Amino acid sequence: MSNAAAPATEGPDRSEAPAHVAIIMDGNGRWAAARGLPRAEGHRRGVEALRRVVRASHELGIRYLTIFSFSSENWSRPASEIGDLFGLLRRFIRNDLASLHRDGVKVRIIGEREGLDSDICALLNEAEELTRDNTRLTLVVAFNYGSRQEIAKAAQKLAREVAEGKRDPATIDAETLGAHLDAPDIPDPDLIIRTSGEQRLSNFLMWQAAYSELVFVPIHWPDFDKAALESAIAEFARRERRFGGLVAKTAS
Repeated sequence: MSNAAAPATEGPDRSEAPAHVAIIMDGNGRWAAARGLPRAEGHRRGVEALRRVVRASHELGIRYLTIFSFSSENWSRPASEIGDLFGLLRRFIRNDLASLHRDGVKVRIIGEREGLDSDICALLNEAEELTRDNTRLTLVVAFNYGSRQEIAKAAQKLAREVAEGKRDPATIDAETLGAHLDAPDIPDPDLIIRTSGEQRLSNFLMWQAAYSELVFVPIHWPDFDKAALESAIAEFARRERRFGGLVAKTAS
């Protein structure tokens, strides 16, 4: 994903769903605590919500769905919880990959893989390889991901090119840096949703969010469903997008 091209001033067709929706899936632990359940149960129910939202995204005409599944800052959590999260990832890929592939979902992974367990890396690679030719919906999984780290890594790549004499520093602009991010071929998100009432990006897609609409919903992620997604899209459709200039399109 990159911000290589500025949004068109006329904006997207608001009668349709946004092409790219990104979601910060927050509130699993609070959902569980409110019910006297262990945090692991909240994460398990969060996977069920993810299944619902992937299915709903295709039904609503969304072409790209990006999910924040594991932040690079999540390593500070208790080891037992990290183990639970990784166990869920393993089960999700092993149990759901076949159905995702059958449904035409392409899986893309962004984030750092260095230092991950070899079986996790193998599962991530398998998910991408098996589904690489699918076209109905692209599911971008931000795993071991941090936006500042992604931008810093892109800057390091460009710095090496300059040091090796392969690039003139004067050629480096926003488009060039964007092209060195993790998935520059994927368009920036039109809409970013965060559940559980928090109102911040938390180091998620900060470069790509330059022109995104942000919608914060109070419900915890395990309760998020198609109706909640439709409500967020409706809020998106009501907004006037100016992009620093004229109104992109007035809601009807």
